[in-house]
Amino acid sequence: MNTEIVTEISPFSNETQRSMAQHLGMWTFIATEVLFFGGLFAGYALYRTTYPEIFAAGSHRLDFWIGTINTAVLLTSSLCMALADSAAKLGRRAKLQWCLAGTWLLGAVFLGLKFYEYHEKFVEHLVPGAHFLPGGGAAPQLQLFFVLYFAMTGLHALHMIIGLGLIGWLWKRAGRGGLSPGHTAPVEITGLYWHFVDCIWVFLYPLLYLVR
Repeated sequence: MNTEIVTEISPFSNETQRSMAQHLGMWTFIATEVLFFGGLFAGYALYRTTYPEIFAAGSHRLDFWIGTINTAVLLTSSLCMALADSAAKLGRRAKLQWCLAGTWLLGAVFLGLKFYEYHEKFVEHLVPGAHFLPGGGAAPQLQLFFVLYFAMTGLHALHMIIGLGLIGWLWKRAGRGGLSPGHTAPVEITGLYWHFVDCIWVFLYPLLYLVR
């Protein structure tokens, strides 16, 4: 019987080189996402300058307290993610899992509140389309505000869902002992992604909820 021995050939000579390549990949991805969101922000700034009163009226129709609570929730989740990174470097598996669980739960709370807010806008007929409620000459510009609102927050929510999947994967891997002080790159890279998503919201919150 012939036995074939398959040897995995890695393009990296050591763990440090692997970690550097993974970090570079994540930073490159973040740079492309910044350009993508930057286009949306530029479009928003253009129309906000063109229709300041209408955009202010649109902002007043958003739930200020939901936006504010969600901001606090997301910033706290970033703190939990930073603590998870620290726990991974110190080899504290239990603390790592607790911090990851806290990050995941806070992210889920954020999405729950956001989808509740979406439901409110649906009930109030503020979803752009044929059934958009407000009439009059200002309606097209007001719809434009909500087009941008749903586009930017919806894209952000999609990134949040992906982040929750990554954090759930890390939690399971940590429970199986797949992370150690010498191998923390997965936690660091996921943390970079999560902090990036949080930073995007830090810009979205004042643009959408604090327009006066």
